[in-house]
Amino acid sequence: MSTEREFDLVLVGATGFVGRLTAGHLAEHAPSGVRVALAGRSQERLDAVRSSLPHRAHEWPLVVVDTTDAAAVADLAARTRVVVTTVGPYAKLGMPLASACAAAGTHYADLTGEVLFVRDSIDANHETAERTGARIVHSCGFDSIPSDLGVWRTAQRVAADGEGTLGETVLHVRSLSGGVSGGTIDSMRNQAIESADPVRRRAVSDPHGLSPDRGAEPPSRNRPTDDFGLLGKVQAVTGTRYDSATGRWVAPFFMASFNTRIVRRSNALTDWSYGREFRYDEVMDTGRGPLGAVKAGLTSAVLGGLFAGMSSAPTRRLLDVVLPKPGEGPSEETMENGRFVMDVETTTTTGARYRTRVGAAYDPGYSGTAIMLGQAGLSLALDDLDSGGGVLTPAVAFGEALVSRLEGNDFEFTTSRR
Repeated sequence: MSTEREFDLVLVGATGFVGRLTAGHLAEHAPSGVRVALAGRSQERLDAVRSSLPHRAHEWPLVVVDTTDAAAVADLAARTRVVVTTVGPYAKLGMPLASACAAAGTHYADLTGEVLFVRDSIDANHETAERTGARIVHSCGFDSIPSDLGVWRTAQRVAADGEGTLGETVLHVRSLSGGVSGGTIDSMRNQAIESADPVRRRAVSDPHGLSPDRGAEPPSRNRPTDDFGLLGKVQAVTGTRYDSATGRWVAPFFMASFNTRIVRRSNALTDWSYGREFRYDEVMDTGRGPLGAVKAGLTSAVLGGLFAGMSSAPTRRLLDVVLPKPGEGPSEETMENGRFVMDVETTTTTGARYRTRVGAAYDPGYSGTAIMLGQAGLSLALDDLDSGGGVLTPAVAFGEALVSRLEGNDFEFTTSRR
């Protein structure tokens, strides 16, 4: 490791719920000799977090910093090789730190699930980061590592087998349990507010809105609705879909609108290595028969109501009373029972079919995300990565290096031919 800078890795937002979990993961898994510091707005709270960590972390330096202070974050970026940040919503609080890292040649990882923030970061930071060599890697948690690395691993296997490139590709959420993230809710809230502007709303709705070359992207294509009489009518009303290949009903996955754009950016950044015929979607399986249809409809209704409620100031205020706040998290029991299983399924341009299963027995938004973010930060600090600088996706920045790290922490990435 280089000793030119004071720190190898600084965790910003260490006093928040996910920040504390990430600090705990780093305290247990960072190799000895890695110079880690904890950063946040409150010295008192930083002291409390550090004292709660294993003894080996009790000498970690503490840095008091306000992430909206451009001069302070520029100083911080210049002192470290890697910044890992949990401070959101990123559209309000994240850009000064991301830009400071790009300018200083400092690698950066965050947890954003905000389309507009990533688009703004690309516009503001990509060329600078290319020049300085900084890897600015957004979405290094449940948004969007399982999706992005799952599709990347599938494409790697297809290419190795000589089966062309990816065609119709769908991520199916098979099971998902865990706490609801207050940070994710706050990001949704702020993006809904920003989307009131028509220009910003168009940016959010563009399925290729994060592409480095929008004009080179294929035209958008909606999935055809299966013609099953009454089933088709249910789909049209609820936004659900009957998957005739599996006999299951599916509903929209609440993270799909963001994850799909990250995956499409990965394809474009790698010169469309997944293929020009690549089409990608994410859905939640809700089961077979009438019960599956009802579950799909209820899921769609809840999601539609939440997004609609976020779009109006009066209903936002009502939702704010009942929804979790930023920095809040679930109980230990809820996290202990958390887990997720996802299948990336594709048919290639040669007609071959593949499935990549991605899963872990961790709460996806909390303990699982802390592992993903922590390992992303360690990869930036320690691994000999092939990627250059720029505003990157997890798949482009890390590839196999992060897959291997996560597999070493009991995550599954298993690709099979069907």
